[in-house]
Amino acid sequence: MTRHVLITGGCGFIGSNFVRYVRAQRPAWRITNIDKLTEAGNLQNLADVPEDERYRFVMGDICDAPLVGRLIHDCTDIVHLAAETHVDRSIMDARPFIHSNVLGTQTILDAALRTFEARSSGRLVFASTDEVYGSLPLDRPDLKFTEDSPLRPNNPYSASKAAADMMVRAYHETFGLDCVVTRCCNNFGPNQFPEKVIPLFVTNLLEGKHVPLYGDGKNVRDWIHVEDYCSALLTMLERGQSGATYNVGANNERSNLELTRELLRVLGQGPDMIRHVADRLGHDRRYAIDATKLETELSWQATRSAWPEALERTVRWYQDNESWWRAVKSGVYKDYYRRQYGLFDEAEMDSPSAR
Repeated sequence: MTRHVLITGGCGFIGSNFVRYVRAQRPAWRITNIDKLTEAGNLQNLADVPEDERYRFVMGDICDAPLVGRLIHDCTDIVHLAAETHVDRSIMDARPFIHSNVLGTQTILDAALRTFEARSSGRLVFASTDEVYGSLPLDRPDLKFTEDSPLRPNNPYSASKAAADMMVRAYHETFGLDCVVTRCCNNFGPNQFPEKVIPLFVTNLLEGKHVPLYGDGKNVRDWIHVEDYCSALLTMLERGQSGATYNVGANNERSNLELTRELLRVLGQGPDMIRHVADRLGHDRRYAIDATKLETELSWQATRSAWPEALERTVRWYQDNESWWRAVKSGVYKDYYRRQYGLFDEAEMDSPSAR
């Protein structure tokens, strides 16, 4: 089946990787990418993807209902990735997260309902997060989040994603909208905005700077390579059960301290490059995903996330693409981001984000 997929946030980290993945795996499909180009949205992430009959970019806000309605009218499906995602910024100011993550998702849902109901076809895949589940105790490694775990978000970012997650569920249950929800663990890979922990630490080390580690560094995350998540998204778009929620994980748990030491090893640096900083407010201790449902129902497996190979491959990408991350951190977009968010003075650029 030839599809025309609307990808929201397609110039961001996951979005740009998903655009390239779909073009490679489903070359006959058409893609429309809507992105507001604020914060992590960066046209340079897709500089290698020319606009043609199979791909077009539209600069716009997912809260712009008339624009969203026109775009969805021409599409068969939606993969909704656009979101404000940085926990630290949500603690400083939650309003943009409510605007984009909740109201933006409602705008997408309303437009999808009108269009898909009229033609009796169309699917929406929504990218939620494992953070909606809250935190697991460090002393219970046997515990993992399942799709039936209660939602207990502990910061404004995860609360806004939980609200959007529940809105998607409500539109399926109330109106019968064909929706699939994904709750994925921490992604890593190329083109990730360097406020996130891996690209921040790698680029700091390449610049000869210390890496700032929150608290005791014992917070645990499950890590998945973005290409594995892209394959899961495509699998759920094509074969997921309508109304279902699927956890996406790679059984790749590491503490932030273990992650930091591995990055230091790959880059030939010593522990003296670690600078311990005050912990983040409400910092969740452990996320761990049980992806059995996705693996058994849809025969999906993570195949690109194994450490150390996947992490070493990611580090090499930042080493080979220095012009990209330098432009993001201190060049082309720096003044824009400072005006928009008051970020990116020297102190802010040294602040980690280990979700």
